[in-house]
Amino acid sequence: MTVRPYLVNGEWRTGDGSFEVRSPYDDSVVAEIGTPTGADVEEAAATAASTFRESRRLPVHARSEALDHISARLKESVNENAELIAREGGKPLKWATIEANRAVSTFRWASEVVRHGDDELMRLDTEASLGSRIGLLRRFTIGPVLGITPFNFPLNLVAHKVAPALAVGAPIVIKPASATPIGALRLAELFMETDLPKGMLQVLPVSSSVADTMARDDRFRKISFTGSNEIGWYLKGLDPKKRVTLELGGNAGVIVHSDADLDLAAQRVAFGGYYQAGQSCISVQRVLVQSEVYEAFASRLVKQVESLKVGDPMDPMVDVGPVIQRKEVDRIDEWVKEAVSEGATVLTGGEGDPPFYQPTLIADVRPEMKVCREEIFGPVVTISPYQTFDEAIAAVNDSRFGLQAGVFTNDINRAFEAHRSIEVGGVIVNDVSAFRADQMPYGGSKESGFGREGLRFAMEEMSEVRIMVLSHVPL
Repeated sequence: MTVRPYLVNGEWRTGDGSFEVRSPYDDSVVAEIGTPTGADVEEAAATAASTFRESRRLPVHARSEALDHISARLKESVNENAELIAREGGKPLKWATIEANRAVSTFRWASEVVRHGDDELMRLDTEASLGSRIGLLRRFTIGPVLGITPFNFPLNLVAHKVAPALAVGAPIVIKPASATPIGALRLAELFMETDLPKGMLQVLPVSSSVADTMARDDRFRKISFTGSNEIGWYLKGLDPKKRVTLELGGNAGVIVHSDADLDLAAQRVAFGGYYQAGQSCISVQRVLVQSEVYEAFASRLVKQVESLKVGDPMDPMVDVGPVIQRKEVDRIDEWVKEAVSEGATVLTGGEGDPPFYQPTLIADVRPEMKVCREEIFGPVVTISPYQTFDEAIAAVNDSRFGLQAGVFTNDINRAFEAHRSIEVGGVIVNDVSAFRADQMPYGGSKESGFGREGLRFAMEEMSEVRIMVLSHVPL
């Protein structure tokens, strides 16, 4: 198999070794990827720093046209990109196609935001002592960015780091997940078709230890990380002067109140808990159901979960694909068996069949159980009754995580109460925690993260406001 190269300083290189990317479904070799050398890593950082002197001066039209080009090329190759996502990460083709289309939108939104602009005039003649002055507020990129991405969205989560960086004129080096580096390399191919300086995007499929060294490099002024909580907070503590955006894990809660559309709620929970085999930081993990409708909803949800098709991710009818690694199947099974030994009841599923874990719904759980307390990152959902809406909010908040939550209710006052009181980055009303629109602010509170992604918001994280005051002007 031909070694797939990586991108450094506008050149495709294969390094001095390679590693295999294997399908989580059948362990077949999907690609062989070149391994960057130490010299490549140093050159990438130096290139990002030197390119910044040029990229920070790029006009809006140059950045926007490049983003438009990448978006258009992604649109032309949606089916091809979806197959890459499905093969390298095991995501079912139906969901991989949605991710491939989302990447199209991500670059389009970045182009639209940068064309719209955000410059602002501020009157400063507000006090007699200030004289006749006006301020011009503009945002300027802070410098080169190191982007570290996870396996579960190998194209669109890379896009969410690359697109805003290119939009603000920041060179970016991407360290993709070793299990799924092909999506990042695909974006690098499309970037190379643009007229942007070639040092603005580099992709290094390096190990975590090399990424640690890169994160310590002062030439990277910003780290944008999506991944595990442990690694994310470790990166945040490396250098207090360096800007860091963390998009980390969660154990998302969803409230189903008695006035909700139970059929809709059951269908959406069955989607949000299992579509990625539970391997998403905003997957539904804890469902809280008002006691009056608990039995009616539980029966609906069991039926929906049991209707999900598990199997080959390349089958367009499959809903739930494999877990990324077989050792994770064993871990998930251990957590479920531990919950059962502590009194939980499996309503459906509860069995591992590597590389799959059957979609599982567990009742009779307690908050201290691992399946409730930690992020299971697998196709396992718990369900519990509650009496009052305040109790449900308290139960969702009884977590060290706080990324997103879902609330099913037809009462606008309850919706607003949830928005005010649930300690998360996003409250999704009449849908599940797994909903995300690419232009919306996205990120968590508590241990689920720091800062926000979503095109305009990520661009703000990669830049800073600078004011110029014009003095003695006739206003």
